[in-house]
Parts: sequence; structure tokens; C-alpha cells
Amino acid sequence: MKLPPKLDGPWRITFDTNPGLCNLRCIMCDTHSIYNRKRDEIIKRYKIMAVEVIERVLKSTKPYVKEIIPSTMGEPLLYPYFESVLEIVKRFGIKINLTTNGTFPRLGVERWGELILPLASDVKISINGVTKKTAESIMVGLNFEEHMKNIKKFLKIRDNIRREGRNNPTVTFQVTFMERNLNELPSLLKLAIELGVDRFKGHHLWVTWPELSNESLKRNKDSIKRWNEMVDILYELKEEYGSDIKLDNIHKLSESVDSSIPDDWICPFLGREAWISWDGTFNVCCAPDKLRKSFGYFGNVNEQDFMELWNSEKYNNLIENWGSSEICKKCNMRRPVEEVYMHGSKS
Repeated sequence: MKLPPKLDGPWRITFDTNPGLCNLRCIMCDTHSIYNRKRDEIIKRYKIMAVEVIERVLKSTKPYVKEIIPSTMGEPLLYPYFESVLEIVKRFGIKINLTTNGTFPRLGVERWGELILPLASDVKISINGVTKKTAESIMVGLNFEEHMKNIKKFLKIRDNIRREGRNNPTVTFQVTFMERNLNELPSLLKLAIELGVDRFKGHHLWVTWPELSNESLKRNKDSIKRWNEMVDILYELKEEYGSDIKLDNIHKLSESVDSSIPDDWICPFLGREAWISWDGTFNVCCAPDKLRKSFGYFGNVNEQDFMELWNSEKYNNLIENWGSSEICKKCNMRRPVEEVYMHGSKS
């Protein structure tokens, strides 16, 4: 199935500012997981992105980019130049879309909330359990009680900023769907509704480590069936509460284990968004680092203007032939074709 026409330029760019810096060791992370026995060796290879890279790329893409995402590899609030990123966002008149583990390191939740929320389109807070045992077993190093306090404080700041008319940011609960937290999803959705969270979003687990193979909800027909039943439960719960919370990326899977992703689900990213590695490499998608590198090398923004890479023959060929690789066929990020793609939608 063909993708929608390629945009003239990306509407959003993710900058992997600090992949080697994180204060948690979430089991599903492709870098910092407790199952990554070579973590210390690997993170030594990662450096910190020069903030000048962000500014240079935004100058090149100024007519197109509406928002940026700072590092989704590592905890972005540990990036030592994060405050400079906020100044750049303000100067370019665009928004910041943040995914954070909710520990709010360095400055604390109150200060970060006041700095980020007036400039944010959406802030996704990773949350993977409604009980201390589950949450802390997935996001290793997390203090569950502090996490809950931070979320409540952050939502109060959001409400104040909305009330004062300074911005209208949304806050999202971001979940990785897996066997370990499946039965807690209804309670997690109830919590989101009760707290006034705007969106409940997630994606299925990438099995990046052998120890996670039994956590995948796509591993057999029974696990797929239980996931599909959970989808009904979550939508029914939303209706029961009469809530306007948005349920995002919560869809039933095909019951074929060989291809649990339905055939008419497509990539929402190629030709629409871009990823820039800490070293300036143009990464074409958000699959785990090892997988996306298998697509090949598409250039570096420290050597060429970004728009030259965006319009390159190699990148256009990748878009034209999308879906032919095994990575694309099994990608957890594919979406139903009717959802792809409202330009400027949040994800």
C-alpha cells in the first residue's frame, strides 16, 4: 500500500540530543535496559548533540516545521542545553513536544512545568503501571510515589497556564503495552480520566532483548485475543465515564501471528517527519536504533543542508518502496490508513 504524498518538508523533527543520558533503566529501552549487559560500553559511544545543530536544521526547515521533539533516546531533561532548546523554540515560533519519564531531573517538576508548558503542544509522561510493583518493575529505578506526585503537580501547572491564557498544552499518559501491565490498563485509564489527563496513548512492545519475548502481546493467538478484548474494555470504560479523553493508538490486532499488524496499516512517519541523531545523522524513522540503521545511511546535517537530504533520491526511493522490508511489515508504529495522516496531529 502506498504512503500519502511526501510533504515538501517535515512538519516535525525529533533531535536525539542525549541518548546516553538517562536516570532510569526501563526494561524495554534499547539502550538503558537492565537487560543490556553492554550498556556501559555502548553509552560511552554516545555524545551530546551540539545545540547549534538544532538551530541550523530549523533554519533550513523554517517554512515547514511546526514542532520539535527533544531526545526520545535517554531522558531529554538531562540534556545540559535543554533551556537553550526552549529559547530556540520560542525564537522560531514553534512548539515543543516532549516525552519524559516523569522524574523531572535537574530542575524539578515545578520549574520544568513553568518553563515547558507555555511552549508545549503536548507532554507525554511515561507511565506503565498503576501499582508500585508493576510500575517499578518496568521503569527500573522509578520511585512510584514520587512519580504520582510529579504528575499531579504537573497537571496543576497545565491548568494554571490554560486558565491564564498563556498556552493550551495537552498532557498524555504514554504506555508501552505488554503482558506485565495488560491487566492494569483499565485502572490506568481510570486514573488518567480522574486526573484530567488529555490523552491515553501507547504502542506495543518492541522485543529488543530475549528476556522480553514473553512480554509481547503479539507473540501468539491467545495474547492477541486478550489484547483485542482489552481494546473493547478501554473504549467501553471511556464511554462509561463520559470522558472526552482521547484514546490514541489503541486498536485491535490481526489474529494472524505471522502478521499481527493489519495489511492496511501504514507508516505515519516517512515523508512527514524526521529524526536527527546526536551526531547529525539523518535517521529515517523511530524504530529501535539497530533496526532503523539497517535501512542504510541517508546523510548527515553536519555535512549537507537538511533539505538536500530530505529531497535526496535515496530517501525518496525509500518512501516509494515503503513496506518491502521486514522491519516495516512488523513495525509497531504503523497506523490504520484512515488515520494517516492529519498533518500536524500529535503523536
